Amino acid sequence: MTERPILLDGVSRTAILIAQARASETRRADRLFADPLAEALVRRAGAYATPSAPGRQSQDHFVLRTRYFDDHLLAASAAGCRQAVLLAAGLDTRAFRLALPAETHLFELDLPDLLAFKQRALDAERARPSCARTVLAADLRADWGAPLLASGFDPQRPTAWLAEGVLSFLTERDNERIMRRITGLSAPGSRLGLEHLNGAFQRLPGLRWAQRRLTESGSGWRSAVDDPVGWLARHGWRATVSHPAEVAACHGRPIAPQYDPEQVGAARAWLVSAEVVAR
Repeated sequence: MTERPILLDGVSRTAILIAQARASETRRADRLFADPLAEALVRRAGAYATPSAPGRQSQDHFVLRTRYFDDHLLAASAAGCRQAVLLAAGLDTRAFRLALPAETHLFELDLPDLLAFKQRALDAERARPSCARTVLAADLRADWGAPLLASGFDPQRPTAWLAEGVLSFLTERDNERIMRRITGLSAPGSRLGLEHLNGAFQRLPGLRWAQRRLTESGSGWRSAVDDPVGWLARHGWRATVSHPAEVAACHGRPIAPQYDPEQVGAARAWLVSAEVVAR
């Protein structure tokens, strides 16, 4: 069975491409993670296709990014975070595929159509999460904090936050508001993982095709961060930044040209893990 309504805009299309990358990675003998549900999600969307060369490079990045944030969430869990909030969760399946403690409560926030599609696919597979899971339809550009609190989120408990692949699609004003909300809801011991892009990366000639496609489908990059450590420090977080090339080297994987600092100069895609500063 396929469902076309999932392909609403560039961000939703990206969710499918990321799931396709996870499905391809799962079939590898040397896989960096396993996602048994990714294939079903892509198949249900009817979106499986052989990616172009630029598309393969993007998928390679999605795989490295997925592993990086898998490690982030597992490290946060090992440090005592028993709540996790995935902002713009898309077709994420970490509640099902990561070995999170059963007492963990994981919240997934995203737009309603995307979440409804995913839930139908999960129900068809009879998937069962490894921990408590709450799905919350919310627009990050609006007030998502109040609905999160109403859904059982406890701001007194350390939380692992994840904003993967979303902030560059939002305006600077949106991101400032999101960070203030995250900080206000974060107990001591909370962790934050996020990805953002700097302006030089968004201006790379080799990525004009991506920006054009996103813009044509109603999305597109709307903000950039050139100093993620300083930005997060202003919001009360102590950040450690990794680059995709470092993650690739750690796992013995090749790096796409647009992520290779030797080829792109100052252009950067930031992979960030942060800890809230005691207040």
